[in-house]
Amino acid sequence: MKGQYHVIVQNNRVKYEFDIRRNITIIKGDSATGKTTLVSLIETYDRLGSDSGIEVVCTRRCLTVNNSNWEAVLDRSSDSIVFIDEENTIIKSKDFAKKIQGTSNYYVIVTRENLPNLPYSVEEIYGIHNSGRYSDLRKTYNSFYRLYGSPFSGYDRKVQKIIAEDSNAGYEFFKSAACTDINVFSAGGKTKIRRMLVEDPDSTVLIIADGAAFGSEISEIYMFMRSHSGVHLYLPESFEWILLSSGLIDGNRIKEILEKTEDYVDSSQYFSWEQFYTKLLVEETKNTYLQYSKSKLNIVYLDNRQKTAILHVFHIIWEMMGIS
Repeated sequence: MKGQYHVIVQNNRVKYEFDIRRNITIIKGDSATGKTTLVSLIETYDRLGSDSGIEVVCTRRCLTVNNSNWEAVLDRSSDSIVFIDEENTIIKSKDFAKKIQGTSNYYVIVTRENLPNLPYSVEEIYGIHNSGRYSDLRKTYNSFYRLYGSPFSGYDRKVQKIIAEDSNAGYEFFKSAACTDINVFSAGGKTKIRRMLVEDPDSTVLIIADGAAFGSEISEIYMFMRSHSGVHLYLPESFEWILLSSGLIDGNRIKEILEKTEDYVDSSQYFSWEQFYTKLLVEETKNTYLQYSKSKLNIVYLDNRQKTAILHVFHIIWEMMGIS
């Protein structure tokens, strides 16, 4: 399944209206904000239809699963939007992550916990906003594509170190691009970033990670940042997205894909958009001088022309990296 879907769920007392655009959407929030009510309305409608007094409007079937029936329901479901309430412990299991990978469904998961087994985007974490009887979804971390904290106040604009999420091509590029007196480290994975922050809490540091799959880590990093003003966060979709956005690969088709990625990413093939961008970049550069490999950076990307084009994509962090 691919594309964006508009969902309306309502009865005579409450109305929810929102859009779903990726295979995994997370709804967070405290008790009594309407999260469980939303899932309950969908479950009742799916079971009773119009006799329930509930209206669900969507071009895809909306359904629910629980701890006792989830495998059976998923085995017979396709091209649907599956809602799961936080009381169902299955969402934290590796078996659940393995099961939904490769399915053609989208999943909307209500939870206050982090789910490290699932690669969900920081862009698809929402809270429910209530206004009388009408409810919609508001992004909980809607500004995490900008730098956080209070940058440039009380210290030099240039950070002391950069932590890159991966240890491959992206890390190699950032290490080469940063000013020589800035230490650039690889975290070797998203789950290790917070530990590196705790080990050196007083440094001014810039974290660069793949926003397309960083959702499970963002709440802990955010809490750390609230008490450590020297920590800043840059979350592009992925390093491959940066390269695709640089203009080095010509064609309006690439621009269109980046602008409306949800129309191109099939949930049965890609567990996250990061995987899609990687495959797209590999295919578009195959047998060219820009040929891309995730495991090792093609040195062509460090040549002046290519490097400058790439840097322009994230010019917001130039000064922090010591780039004039």
